[in-house]
Amino acid sequence: MDANEQIITENSDENANLINSRFRGFLPVVVDVETAGFNSETDALLEVAAVILSCDEEKGWHPVQTIASHVVPFEGANIEQAALDFTGIDPYHPLRLALKESEALGKVFKPIRKMVADTGCTRAILVGHNASFDISFLKAATVRCGIKRNPFHSFSTFDTATMAGLVYGQTVLARAIQAAEIDWDEKEAHSAIYDAEKTADLFCGMVNKWDFLTQQATK
Repeated sequence: MDANEQIITENSDENANLINSRFRGFLPVVVDVETAGFNSETDALLEVAAVILSCDEEKGWHPVQTIASHVVPFEGANIEQAALDFTGIDPYHPLRLALKESEALGKVFKPIRKMVADTGCTRAILVGHNASFDISFLKAATVRCGIKRNPFHSFSTFDTATMAGLVYGQTVLARAIQAAEIDWDEKEAHSAIYDAEKTADLFCGMVNKWDFLTQQATK
C-alpha cells in the first residue's frame, strides 16, 4: 500500500445511510489533477489524486482515504513549459514512479467504486476547486484509455470555488482555505495530493457548517 493511502474502516449501515441520503445518492469524492496545460484533449495529465469522504453523526463529513498517482504523459501529449514551471513537475524524472494513464485511473477508480457499492450510492460525484477543469481531464483520460466504468457522474460536480465564494467571499483556493482557518503551506501547493486534501477539508467544513445551521434552525 502506498504511504498516501489509508484503509476505510467505517462503512456501517448507519454511516452508509447518512452518506447515500445526503446528496441524492451520490458519493462526494474530491479530485485534483496537475497537468501540462489547459486543454484536456491535447495536454498531458501528470498527477491525479482523489480523497474519498465519509459521514457519521459524531464527525460529520470527513476524509477517509486518499489515492494518488503520478502519470506518464500519453503518447503525443502536448507539454507546456509554463505549466511545468508553475507546478514544478518534471514529467520524466526517474524517481516519479509514474504509471500509465490506464493504470493510474484504475488505481484511483477501484476504491471509489468499492465505496460507492459499500454505501449504496448510485455514482460518485466529483468535488473540485474549479471542478470543470478536473472533470474535463479525468473524462478525456478515461476516453483515451477506453475505460467504460467511470465511477463519476458524467457532468454534475460540486465546485468549492463557487461554494467558498458564497460562504467566505473567496474563490482562490489558498484564500478560501485561510478564510476557513485551515492550515495552508504555499510550498506544498500545486501537488495533486496536497490540493485535493485541502479541498476536501474545505468542502467538509462548509457542508458541516451548513448542516449544523440547518439543524439548529429546525429545532
